Amino acid sequence: MDLKKHIRSIPDYPKKGILFRDITTLIKDAKAFKFTNDKIIELAKKIDFDKVAAIESRGFVFASTVSYQLEKPFILLRKKNKLPAEVHSIDFELEYGKATIEVHKDSIEKNEKILVIDDLIATGGTAEAAAKLIEISGGKVAGFIFVINLFDLPGNSLLQKKGYKTNNLIEFPGH
Repeated sequence: MDLKKHIRSIPDYPKKGILFRDITTLIKDAKAFKFTNDKIIELAKKIDFDKVAAIESRGFVFASTVSYQLEKPFILLRKKNKLPAEVHSIDFELEYGKATIEVHKDSIEKNEKILVIDDLIATGGTAEAAAKLIEISGGKVAGFIFVINLFDLPGNSLLQKKGYKTNNLIEFPGH
């Protein structure tokens, strides 16, 4: 299945100059959504990990399936002030602003291997922040799986240069 046909491209969103790759058109198609999840699970089965983490919010869509199918605990990496218990917090830069993500301090045990899943890798700021959250929590990043890699933006290369393993299902230019 050609997943690219199921991704909508929206120019100048959320700001001028950004070409937004929208997965809502993929997840509303039951066959494309199932195919995507099956491919992510195939990749995940090749990675040694203890828990799966996802970045809010589109990462939740795919990571929950991996958690369920492979019977692995699921960790939420959420935007600031969305988690009720004590958290670790990381501020980071986005292509179009600043943000903060957090994780509950009791989500990750020392040396647990965490697989991170998200819908898309662009500049790498969010994914790098996720890795830092895992590491300050005592865990180790087992790898990343993204549905989309924006190959002309530095995110995937940034993660690989830092020693993280990355996987993706499809690639698009980011501009």
